[in-house]
Amino acid sequence: MDWLTEYKIPVGKTAKIVNDWMKDNLSGVFDAISAVMEWLIGGILWCLSAPHPLVIVVLFVALTWYLQRSWKVCLGVALGFLFILNQGYWKPMTESLTLILSSCVVCMGFGVPIGIAAAHRPRLYAAMVPVLDLMQTLPTFVYLIPAIVFFGLGTVPGLIATVVFVLPAPIRLTHLGVSSTPTALLEAATAFGATPMQRLWKVELPFALPQIMAGLNQTIMLSLSMVVIAALVGANGLGVPVIRALNSVNTALGFESGFIIVVVAILLDRSLRVRVK
Repeated sequence: MDWLTEYKIPVGKTAKIVNDWMKDNLSGVFDAISAVMEWLIGGILWCLSAPHPLVIVVLFVALTWYLQRSWKVCLGVALGFLFILNQGYWKPMTESLTLILSSCVVCMGFGVPIGIAAAHRPRLYAAMVPVLDLMQTLPTFVYLIPAIVFFGLGTVPGLIATVVFVLPAPIRLTHLGVSSTPTALLEAATAFGATPMQRLWKVELPFALPQIMAGLNQTIMLSLSMVVIAALVGANGLGVPVIRALNSVNTALGFESGFIIVVVAILLDRSLRVRVK
């Protein structure tokens, strides 16, 4: 089979050429993106770390009560945060939560409008499907290579890699919700004189809200799954003790930090799960 590999399709070489061209010609764009991301990360981190930890706990419990109206869920959220404080992982937790919330802001900010546009333009969505599949199936570590080249080490490349991996989820679910709007509802809105923008805001988005909220939930969970990988490029947070435990074969530290990640996932899932009436 040597004859088949003799004329190898230059996938890797082409990717390197594109990567080098972007590095040489788009450095200003990457610097601007990095500045915006650092501002977003710094702002969210300050909001989480400046107040006393108990203040953050009370705010999360209040938010949980507003969204869930269940004292059992509120009690579970409070106990979960107190457990994190007890284990001494509050600072890494706030750093990981900053990465998750930043990812949610970026992914939902881009994913929802793109999903709406794709729902209204079937050819656009058909062209996007292979790209979305590639973003979700390409090994996550591959994203880290250009992220390090363009943005250096730190939280920003971790956030960029997280966004690339997570963005398809809100796009797909928003597209599903908007495109599933019953034709009868759209025809009724048009018959009553609604403009395309009014149909979008008063018919399509309310109908698609459950799917959009599911996209938000998936964005949170997938972002949390990137915590350990982001630590490999210098992002602070709960992934750092996991990597340290792996390097030193420290079973106690590994299970302790891993269990904290599980607790954070449960807290975010229970507290931020929006019930749509």
